[in-house]
Amino acid sequence: MAEALNVVPTSDRVETGVRDVDGLAKGLADVLSDTYRLVFKTHAYHWNVEGPLFYSLHNLTEEQYGNLFEAADDLAERIRALGKLAPMSMTDIMQNSVIEDKTDTPTAGGMCEDLAEDHSRIAHRFHALIELAADRNDPVTEDLATARSAFHEKAAWMLRAIAKS
Repeated sequence: MAEALNVVPTSDRVETGVRDVDGLAKGLADVLSDTYRLVFKTHAYHWNVEGPLFYSLHNLTEEQYGNLFEAADDLAERIRALGKLAPMSMTDIMQNSVIEDKTDTPTAGGMCEDLAEDHSRIAHRFHALIELAADRNDPVTEDLATARSAFHEKAAWMLRAIAKS
């Protein structure tokens, strides 16, 4: 039993016809980092939102951070299916993400605008991953990235629509 606890995770060579697995794994790790940071930011806004739109924003952000948390697992598992290791430190997550923290506490509208910008940024990165996956004969990553981009585009639209109120 003690030996079973001493197994160290490693990268593996996976032969499925996908080319440039390292580049794909890096692209997936980048959007995983973005997703993981946005989980926290969305959850923090969920905890702290106030005002007349509290109930609707509290519920919307709860739905979104739940989706993001599940997506992080899907992205990490795709990296592993390609034979690579998923990020294992918060340092890696912070360094590879384009999501940034606000220095001040935003209003409810500011939270919506900030999250909408973040979702748009991530959708853009997923678009690049879609192209990379298509060029590397990886329809599985391409499909995953397409679905995730659709989520982020819709989330950005919904948040922008709320911020107009």
